[in-house]
Amino acid sequence: MAARALKLTLQPWEVRAADGFDRVFAAMGKQRPDGLYLPGAGPLIRANEKRIVGLALKSRLPSIYTNIEFVDAGGLMFYGADEAESYRRVAYFVDRILKGTKPAELPVEQPMRFEFIINLKTAKQIGLTIDPNLLARATKLIK
Repeated sequence: MAARALKLTLQPWEVRAADGFDRVFAAMGKQRPDGLYLPGAGPLIRANEKRIVGLALKSRLPSIYTNIEFVDAGGLMFYGADEAESYRRVAYFVDRILKGTKPAELPVEQPMRFEFIINLKTAKQIGLTIDPNLLARATKLIK
């Protein structure tokens, strides 16, 4: 497991309803984790995007998200597929299908371009200094 190789301890938290976020962040506050990784974004997560970002900021918790909207809302970092490129590829496949290609004949693709966005305003707000080497790798900085 990659976490073990990096000497990281993962603690999964489960939220099943909107009122669970306050409980989870309160529990995390007692454990003082080094960071928050929020994988995916189902309907419950998307509907509470600003709330989650606000709780992470209040907890001064460095956070990384797989949905770009969280960084736009004040989250610290985003890493994921380049959305504009992904939409261009969708348009390509729709065009091929509309021109008669059977979907089963089209290849499965994985993203080839990724974005790494750092919100420097958030870093400053939570008192975090970002290593210059990490800043150099970012595809976008929010100042």
